[in-house]
Amino acid sequence: MKEDFFSLADRVAIVTGAAGLLGRRHCHALAAVGARVVAVDVRAEACAELARELVDVHGGVTWSWACDVADAHAVETLCREVVGWSGRIDVLVNNAGLDDKVEASAGPVRFEDYPLALWERSLRVNLTGPFVCCQKIGARMAEQGGGSIINIASTYGIVAPDQSLYRDGDGRQAFIKSAAYPAAKAAVLALTRYLAAYWGAAGVRVNALSPGGVQNGQDPAFVSRYAARTPLGRMACPDDYEGALVFLAGDGSRYMTGANLVVDGGFTAW
Repeated sequence: MKEDFFSLADRVAIVTGAAGLLGRRHCHALAAVGARVVAVDVRAEACAELARELVDVHGGVTWSWACDVADAHAVETLCREVVGWSGRIDVLVNNAGLDDKVEASAGPVRFEDYPLALWERSLRVNLTGPFVCCQKIGARMAEQGGGSIINIASTYGIVAPDQSLYRDGDGRQAFIKSAAYPAAKAAVLALTRYLAAYWGAAGVRVNALSPGGVQNGQDPAFVSRYAARTPLGRMACPDDYEGALVFLAGDGSRYMTGANLVVDGGFTAW
């Protein structure tokens, strides 16, 4: 096996939603194998802090950029600036997302009451964002003759949310996982397949990574319920997706496109 299958030395990788829980891990994973990371997030200071952290830990070159991924003009500017700085873009990780299970936890419980404004907000971030980034940055990859796009989807793009996981110990449904999140993530999978076919001849590979739930300070009862629902018996750790991400970004997956790599501890196997 070639050692450079898992090397991204000197490749330029853009990661959106970089300042979030998984975004930070994605950036560290790519920087650790030599990538020049462009950390993108709407939170400018958090993004700049992450960039400094990446340089301190991994050395090399890192750049931060504040950007709304659903703003076509802003993404086009990002693409132009990165190309001007580096000459090319090799990897795009569409990670920015809005988990409205958390965001709407204090709001309406029932699907029947779910506001259109929340639906549109979720789709803007979770679907329009990847569309815009693929359109602007993927086009540049096609022009240069290659690149790897990784769209972060979700197990809930494959199976329906198990609403019983979100009931408290008394059986009360404190909130639901809304329809907007799985609808958007399922659409991301369809967009992935579309672009894989569309850009295959240009050498641009487009794959999805579907993570399961990540343990991050949730209520212990919820963590226990989720673990019991998962064949491996636990929620994911934030770094459980690093190997899969590096694999999809680099030459180890050079004959993969249009695929959905599911890393969920077996959650969708049942």
